[in-house]
Amino acid sequence: MLEYDAFACLPSSEELPDSDDTPVDNELQDLIPSLLKAILAMVWANRMDWFFGVDMGVYFDPNQPPIVPDGFLSLGVERFFDENLRPSYVLWEEEKLPILMLEVVSQNYRGEYTTKKDAYAKLGVLYYVVYHPTRRRKPRLEVYKLVNDTYFLQQGNPVWLPEVGLGIGMERGIYQGITREWLYWYHEQGERILTPEEQAQQAQHRLHLLAERLRTMGVDPDSF
Repeated sequence: MLEYDAFACLPSSEELPDSDDTPVDNELQDLIPSLLKAILAMVWANRMDWFFGVDMGVYFDPNQPPIVPDGFLSLGVERFFDENLRPSYVLWEEEKLPILMLEVVSQNYRGEYTTKKDAYAKLGVLYYVVYHPTRRRKPRLEVYKLVNDTYFLQQGNPVWLPEVGLGIGMERGIYQGITREWLYWYHEQGERILTPEEQAQQAQHRLHLLAERLRTMGVDPDSF
């Protein structure tokens, strides 16, 4: 008897467009998720079961165009290291729903609080994170958790995400030489995880202190 594989009839990630060709209208829509991804690449360097996409098409239905969040996190999927990486995120290939979707609001709303929020809830995405950098009187960071098909706003900054094993929050810092408020990952105790730049600066500072200590001992560190 012949076995029928329904997935074999569906287009692959290589055959589908990798985005909706809609350019970001605010540089922060690229920088903020890219920073979160860079931190994960460092803190989860030895984990092989995660993927963080930035401005990438996410396909849930072969008959519908992709959803393209500013950023999204999936757990329990293969981490690719080949030359071409993922061209897009195709649910019938990955077999894992993203656990978190991130939207950075620009000057013009793009359905972050209406159509996108409803779509992510309908799909079953556990966490929906919205960052509105120019807000003054309302919270700039909103983290929603899906409970019984409805998103509920979580309190706090940072917000702990037990299913992810990290928290997400905002505070001022420096990234690519830009001082402003950024989104970061946090440990459960609320301690912010350093960025790759900060880790490098910290290591450089330790080397400087070691060199100074060697000089006080009469040893020239440049001789090594």
